[in-house]
Amino acid sequence: MATPLATAPADTHCPYCALQCAMTLTPTVDPAPGTTPVTVTGRAFPTNRGGLCAKGWTSAELLASGQRLTAPLLKQADGTFVEASWEHALDTVAAGVRSAQERHGSDAVAVFGGGGLTNEKAYQLGKFARVALGTSRIDYNGRFCMSSAAAAGNRAFGVDRGLPFPVSDLDTADTILLLGSNVAATMPPFIGHLSGARSRAGLVVVDPRRSATARLTEDGGGTHLQPAPGTDLALLLGLTHLVIAEGLADTAYLADRTSGYDAVRRSVSAWWPERTAATTGVPVELLRSTARRLAGDSVYILTGRGVEQHVDGTDTATAAINLALVLGLVGREGSGYGTLTGQGNGQGGREHGQKADQLPGYRSIRDPEARAHVASVWGVDPESLPGAGLPAVALLGELGGSVHCLLVHGSNVVVSAPDADAVRAGLAELDTLVVCDFFLSETAALADVVLPVTQWAEEEGTMTSLEGRVLRRRRALAAPDGVRSELWILSELARRLDAPSTWSTEPAEVFDELARASAGGVADYSGLSHALLDTGVEAYWPFPVGSAGTPRLFADRFGHADGRARLVAVTPDPARTDVTDRGGELTLVTGRYLQQYQSGTQTRRVRELDDARPEARLEIHPATASRLGIGEGAVVAVGNARGTVRARATVTADIRHDTVFLPFHYAGEQCANLLTEAAVDPVSSMPEFKRTRVWVRPDGAIDA
Repeated sequence: MATPLATAPADTHCPYCALQCAMTLTPTVDPAPGTTPVTVTGRAFPTNRGGLCAKGWTSAELLASGQRLTAPLLKQADGTFVEASWEHALDTVAAGVRSAQERHGSDAVAVFGGGGLTNEKAYQLGKFARVALGTSRIDYNGRFCMSSAAAAGNRAFGVDRGLPFPVSDLDTADTILLLGSNVAATMPPFIGHLSGARSRAGLVVVDPRRSATARLTEDGGGTHLQPAPGTDLALLLGLTHLVIAEGLADTAYLADRTSGYDAVRRSVSAWWPERTAATTGVPVELLRSTARRLAGDSVYILTGRGVEQHVDGTDTATAAINLALVLGLVGREGSGYGTLTGQGNGQGGREHGQKADQLPGYRSIRDPEARAHVASVWGVDPESLPGAGLPAVALLGELGGSVHCLLVHGSNVVVSAPDADAVRAGLAELDTLVVCDFFLSETAALADVVLPVTQWAEEEGTMTSLEGRVLRRRRALAAPDGVRSELWILSELARRLDAPSTWSTEPAEVFDELARASAGGVADYSGLSHALLDTGVEAYWPFPVGSAGTPRLFADRFGHADGRARLVAVTPDPARTDVTDRGGELTLVTGRYLQQYQSGTQTRRVRELDDARPEARLEIHPATASRLGIGEGAVVAVGNARGTVRARATVTADIRHDTVFLPFHYAGEQCANLLTEAAVDPVSSMPEFKRTRVWVRPDGAIDA
């Protein structure tokens, strides 16, 4: 098990979501075997103010877990694993890489990363793919999280930063429109920043479920809008129509700071209140009162995955931005627009090279100047760098076809990816699957080689929060014997593959290289270092050399060359605004539980969290349950052409009668992504996670 480095407390941040709540880890001297080696306490910090959620409070339990991997594992012919030396394991990986590339070319080897990796590891992984492997085939699980919001932000603002302002700015808001995010369950300390708006009856929550966050609007705290799944785009167009029709648009702001307004004005003219109400199910009077409320003095519009994880997610996020721009909110003191990043380093993880088309600093890999700059830092010829690769769903679709070897870091794709059975089948066709993890996840269990890596309390590094604030992760414990950092693993593999460039294993040195590579880019970290961050500086990017950082973007100009924001006219696909019943099918939406996180690799191994949520439950409306003959707690089958899930039913009026809900944290026959489709947004390549057609039956009646 991990052992204390010293008795001094270490100030760090939670290993889970992008709120990155501050905590202090105090090591226990000579902990008994199997006991938690550190004590977790919340630390005063602007995002969490000393509070933590259940996941944060229990995070240290995993450090002493008996399920921890502490030696490399090699798959045997009979499907079992045996422990191996690091030398032998890494030689096996290098041989698999060489064999695939010698027979099939550089792109026969692919890399799949994760939004929980530190900036240093995400950067080094992207560099390793392009320089050591020479492959274009790299993407990461953040494609399933932030890609639609990122695409919309880039085309509207020329910059993608989740919140372009500190989260504490929300404290004084009169009105907050929150679309598609159940923050009360996903990042509970965040709800403290909603209290000001709630006290002024100004919290407006858009969600087809009466979620824990939607319930915050009750007792005079605000308004819950409950549209049909997949109709958020129509709702936003209808609200924008009302703002314009009632003379609430900020015409001076639009003239001075934006372009494209006329096209948007014409496009929303078709979304009069009655049509919007008929499409979404939201009453006209609520549409009107919401539009008028949004024209107040201190207003914020925030989006989350519920409106973005669709095949029209980029357009829906764009419609939310258009509404914010028409109201003149973006860059205005005391108001704004933002999107809530989900994974712990979802922001930093997409800035420095894990995405299929990006280089460090949020540079495009297609840009010759960007390629030249980064290649000069790496000491390689720009022409040696591959071009843009494939986004996650397309990349996973190549497994067993043109991709013969896959390296997975910080992701559990057989639980988290859409059409999970197809992904599992692709993994089975690989010649070599290598997984780095701290537990034998469902994906690791399928691997040929499993490499045990450090957990958050055992490593140094940096994370970038949902505010675009770069934070220090500090080590409190030595890793167990036999466990290694990904930086060391990548360095050793680079050596075996005779890769050019340098491959430091020291996080501070890797960060310094990252800073140089990002210089001049959109996400410029060049003025930062571990030493500077250790002084406690507030480090919001861009943070070029000589600057004091940028806590608030867009006060004077946007990221486009002319300094203006772009309004982009968007319209729904008519097929997606059809909410009529289709032969008894229901619409499945997926989401999270308070006590679980992502694919559950970590949280399903924490006793307190697993006891609280030991299984997936299907939420279904009482009228629908009665029609189908389903009672509370009954086991049901939920299915479509892609597969069947079994779960117990929770009969609740908190969900629409035409909608059912499943959490996505569970594996096996409870895996919600057995049902979701590998259809993607044409701009962002985000999968359709929030609108899946399913049938529901009492278990045992599948063939009826």
